[in-house]
Amino acid sequence: MRNVKSMDETYRYFDLPFCIPEGVKEKKEALGEVLNGDRLVSAPYKLNFRDEKDSEVYCNKKLTKEEVKQFRKAVEKDYYFQMYYDDLPIWGFIGKVDKDIKSDPSEFKYFLYKHIQFEILYNKDRVIEISARMDPHSLVDLTEDKEVDAEFMYTVKWKETETPFEKRMEKYSMSSSLPHHLEIHWFSIINSCVTVLLLTGFLATILMRVLKNDFMKYAQDEEAADDQEETGWKYIHGDVFRFPTHNSLFAASLGSGTQLFTLTIFIFMLALVGVFYPYNRGALFTALVVIYALTSGIAGYTSASFYCQLEGKSWVRNLLLTGCLFCGPLFLTFCFLNTVAITYTATAALPFGTIVVIVLIWTLVTSPLLVLGGIAGKNSKAEFQAPCRTTKYPREIPPLPWYRSAIPQMAMAGFLPFSAIYIELYYIFASVWGHRIYTIYSILFIVFIILIIVTAFITVALTYFQLAAEDHQWWWRSFLCGGSTGLFIYAYCLYYYYARSDMSGFMQTSFFFGYMACICYGFFLMLGTVGFRAALLFVRHIYRSIKCE
Repeated sequence: MRNVKSMDETYRYFDLPFCIPEGVKEKKEALGEVLNGDRLVSAPYKLNFRDEKDSEVYCNKKLTKEEVKQFRKAVEKDYYFQMYYDDLPIWGFIGKVDKDIKSDPSEFKYFLYKHIQFEILYNKDRVIEISARMDPHSLVDLTEDKEVDAEFMYTVKWKETETPFEKRMEKYSMSSSLPHHLEIHWFSIINSCVTVLLLTGFLATILMRVLKNDFMKYAQDEEAADDQEETGWKYIHGDVFRFPTHNSLFAASLGSGTQLFTLTIFIFMLALVGVFYPYNRGALFTALVVIYALTSGIAGYTSASFYCQLEGKSWVRNLLLTGCLFCGPLFLTFCFLNTVAITYTATAALPFGTIVVIVLIWTLVTSPLLVLGGIAGKNSKAEFQAPCRTTKYPREIPPLPWYRSAIPQMAMAGFLPFSAIYIELYYIFASVWGHRIYTIYSILFIVFIILIIVTAFITVALTYFQLAAEDHQWWWRSFLCGGSTGLFIYAYCLYYYYARSDMSGFMQTSFFFGYMACICYGFFLMLGTVGFRAALLFVRHIYRSIKCE
């Protein structure tokens, strides 16, 4: 049973007082299916191949007052069932509310559907399509709290079709590939590309012109260069490669960000190959868990090697920090939300066995790979490549106007990348938290590349303006500016929740804001890493191009 308003509020079919047949079998679920909230059991309907049935009664039941109340509550909340036949999904509402132009909810009538009509299309010996319709004339009145008799029945009709077996899943991916949807997606990409071209053109023109003047000025003969007073970014060459404060946290953030970036690229590769076809239940969750576990070595290596380049000494503590930086908040959020799901007896609550499996994956795969990566990073003995010598004492940063401080700069840095992905975000939210199916991964990949380019460029521009203002503390600033898009995405969550979704109740709200906080935090780390790496390349390039005594 799923709630129409939200994909995460799901319950078992027999949590509602339907007739429970003898020998109900529970399907063994794969890890991804369990994480997806699927808890499949055998249904009371017998759908044998090409065996037609007409209004077959499968049970008579006298519903008690309590059971009537239970059904009425589910009908009021728009609950629908989801079944599978030969791996094809079927949906149907369990009842309907007759509002009959009455504005007062106390006068609404509530009905339970008691007759399901299955229509199955087949080609030779293969099932191609299945649909379930609820008979609008066969209803049980649930409006009053009184005992009622319910006769549950079903009809099965078989029809031949020419559609080949290979194309049977196309129907489910068609909805997001309809021409008007595609137009919106392409409009979104063109909008993003125009943003990128304008931004890159604008930045390239400014930076090339300004830097060219700077280089020409500094390339004059040495006597003239000695006579004139240094200004701007050249003036702080002795401080620009001074290592940041909290270097362990900085290296751990870079390690986690690099791992999440690698994870995203792998997920896109699988999506583009066609692994996540519609209703391949749990494939995405399985891929996320497995790839995250296998890429933890990248986090360990990046973090430890960068930490050692920053002349850090306690690399073991740095590794522990890297391991907990993303997993820690995710684990705490999961513990809280799983407790909420258990309280609501929803299927989103993970069974104890699954939690043990995840803990084992973390203990036996993620942690050892993290440590191995860390050891390799520590032993790589790479030195930090700085084109300029760092002076012994840092210069004082001149007083700067308010708009050059961290928070206004982050707001400027996050807005442009967010505007490039804004349209596509709605479709992703609608498929994760609503009932749309998202299948256009190629468009999503293009949008992701645009996001990376815009983030890199805007961070480079802001870093240049920061250095030109003689502020040499650019390390953390470039990371925060790059990652600030994650904060914009979380702000969009608030808008989506109140303006676009029908979610309500404590469970749906906590699940939505809890898991979206983790996802946006992941984006913050990943895009922060992209921003810093771009800024570092740029800073090394400009200081390498001038003679720094």
